[in-house]
Amino acid sequence: MKKMLFAVLLLSPVLFFSCNSGASGDPKAVLSKFFDALKKKDIVAAKKLATEDSKQLLDLMETGMKMDKDSKGEEKFDKTKMEFGETKIDGDKATVAVKETSSGETMNFSLKKEKGDWKVAFDKATMMGSAMEKMNEKGINPTDSINKAMEEFKGLNMDSLKREISEGMKEGMKAMDSVNKK
Repeated sequence: MKKMLFAVLLLSPVLFFSCNSGASGDPKAVLSKFFDALKKKDIVAAKKLATEDSKQLLDLMETGMKMDKDSKGEEKFDKTKMEFGETKIDGDKATVAVKETSSGETMNFSLKKEKGDWKVAFDKATMMGSAMEKMNEKGINPTDSINKAMEEFKGLNMDSLKREISEGMKEGMKAMDSVNKK
């Protein structure tokens, strides 16, 4: 009896974790389910598959989806238009390359392990990192673009700009006054 009890105690964690692993043990499967949820506009399900840091961006997405009821945004997450590449795992981080078949563009999606499960990193920092990576691939240096804009801004005549804004405000006020009189 003791041997049987010992065997049950020994095997119960193995059975528990093997039943629980499912898609949460495979980064590519988690990303696939995440896309399914976004396609259905099921933000609650998407949040369960995303990191804690991703909740804020998903809330923002949900707000946008509610405001734009006619959006065709779900097409962006249509897996029939995607090819999932190799999963690269490095400790508690994973990357899955996803190719959009019509354009041929590939984007790397990051996943992180949280509480033993793979979660999609859909937070601002990760998405900005992916965007920077994509810009570098295309030979666009964001720092150069920002520096160029700053140089152009420095060249502006601030007095002239203030005058233009002031004149525009005066014209706007005159237009409002004429509307109020009517």
